[in-house]
Amino acid sequence: MPRILLVEDETAIADAVAYALRGDGHQVLHCLTGGEALRQARHADFDLALLDIGLPDIGGFALCRELRAGRALPVIFLTAQGAEAERLLGFELGADDYVTKPFSPRELVARVRVALRRNDAGGTAARGLEHDAAGRRIRYRGQPLDLTRYEYGLLAALLQRPGAVLSRAQLMDRVWGEALDSGDRTVDTHVKTLRAKLRQAGAPGELIHTHRGVGYSLTDT
Repeated sequence: MPRILLVEDETAIADAVAYALRGDGHQVLHCLTGGEALRQARHADFDLALLDIGLPDIGGFALCRELRAGRALPVIFLTAQGAEAERLLGFELGADDYVTKPFSPRELVARVRVALRRNDAGGTAARGLEHDAAGRRIRYRGQPLDLTRYEYGLLAALLQRPGAVLSRAQLMDRVWGEALDSGDRTVDTHVKTLRAKLRQAGAPGELIHTHRGVGYSLTDT
């Protein structure tokens, strides 16, 4: 049963969304503020987060960075604003979807299903790599990889979209979040250590491909 983190300060909207999700077989934890969501995320793993952008304490985009620090977490943004610039910023942060209020709870449930399926597929699509998102483990042909927090987050982010090129900025947002002591070279350093661990596990060639001047991708063939 997928666990959904719902962060929404309008209780009427949250109640309708939670009711629809539970009716579709999901577990839902509702938080009214970003701070509460961060406290809950420290003690529990979630399969997807629904984040209102206009929260009273922490902006939805900043909350997304915090929740994704060192982990792969599908995110759907909820907002009353439909401006193109805001949507583009959400997708730059790696949003899986973006829903503008008012919306149909049934449509949102359908979008959640799609995002969860995409995430599940990403864990097994890249040449022997298996992602156990709930346990925060990644295996190569059944062999667990001994990964640090950020190595796991980086590989999990690439696994979500095999073949897609993710820029260093996108990877920094998705994996390191608001870590103030991290720079672009941090991504390169962790890619290097990941490649070494994949080779040690017997992976053929370079599963993580460099796109010079752009970013990195995980080969999907």
